[in-house]
Amino acid sequence: MRVLHTADWHFGRTLEGRSRMAEQEEFVDELVRVAQEEEADLVLVAGDVYDSVNPPAAAEELYYDALARLSDGGRRAVAVIAGNHDHPDRVAAATPLAARHGVRLVGLPQAEPIRVGVARTGEVAVIAALPYPSEARLNELLHAAMDEEGLRAAYSDRVGRLMRGMGAAFQPDTVNLAMSHIYVLGGRETESERPIQVGGAYTIDPSALRIGQQYTALGHLHRPQRVAGDETIRYSGSPLGYSFSEAGQAKSVIVFDAAPGVAVEPREVPLSCGRPLVRWQAQGGLADVHRWLDEKRDPDAWIELELWLTEALTLEQIGALRTSCEGLLQIRPVYAAQDREEGEARAERGGLPPEELFRRFYRRQTNGGEADEALVGLFLELIQGDAEREEDEA
Repeated sequence: MRVLHTADWHFGRTLEGRSRMAEQEEFVDELVRVAQEEEADLVLVAGDVYDSVNPPAAAEELYYDALARLSDGGRRAVAVIAGNHDHPDRVAAATPLAARHGVRLVGLPQAEPIRVGVARTGEVAVIAALPYPSEARLNELLHAAMDEEGLRAAYSDRVGRLMRGMGAAFQPDTVNLAMSHIYVLGGRETESERPIQVGGAYTIDPSALRIGQQYTALGHLHRPQRVAGDETIRYSGSPLGYSFSEAGQAKSVIVFDAAPGVAVEPREVPLSCGRPLVRWQAQGGLADVHRWLDEKRDPDAWIELELWLTEALTLEQIGALRTSCEGLLQIRPVYAAQDREEGEARAERGGLPPEELFRRFYRRQTNGGEADEALVGLFLELIQGDAEREEDEA
């Protein structure tokens, strides 16, 4: 069977108050086209179909339209789980009707996997599907007195037990898959994800996901990526850029062929939908901006502008810029004195050891408080762990 993995649609989301609905409709058109061209038998949607627990009516309409078109009258199987932005009941509300069209909707964590039959190949897929497993949705209160490391271990263990329980249904003659909406340790974030971890507490160790599956479809992180160097544990990423921290990111869905007992080889299928997000850095001031506008630079993009200035912009100048470029969403002034001070501060910081930088940061944040040795030690452990993960990814 051929499987398509997507996630993090965030229907109803805006960018600096601008609607993205037209771009999201364009995404659905492209997703349906990719599913048809790739002849996908099964589509996995790994959570965050909405951007909020109470999405606008247009977002709900688009969600149901997407499910109907993807299922193609029941000829293609679709499996959807809720993410941390979704209300579980809203995602799964149409379950009785959807099931008649080959669409499986799972809002809350459950003990049983999804079983999907594919008529074209005669194969059966068993999917260990775990929607966003918050403490409340797991219906389990983790011990409040635990430190962060203990809490993370307990949470990861609970998720691992759920996954292993569903994985017990895997058979040698079935296509064995997993799907969840979680933050896996080592994943690279952007600014547009709503955090689902407190510090590092609600993170999952990759070992908790290794239950004998052939592929794991993940949602939550908006940057397409593999986990712990494993090609078969992947975040598909969001179909659109939802913050300027995603400027320049290529968006995609993942497609792979799967047969019982055979290793899968996932591949990314690039998406072209939506307006690009770009950052302009006008170090030459307004003259740079006016030149770029005259050149019609990035005519279809949403733009964040960093503008180097020697004096403040007037309201008239700001209004004229916004009128001249409909896609200009943010204007961030950078003043010469500020830039010089920041450069001097960076130079000063560059010669200090990490523990002293942390102590200075702590004093600023606490109005003169001093970080104790245990806290400094924990900070050094964290940055050491980040450095080791970056080396592993490299």
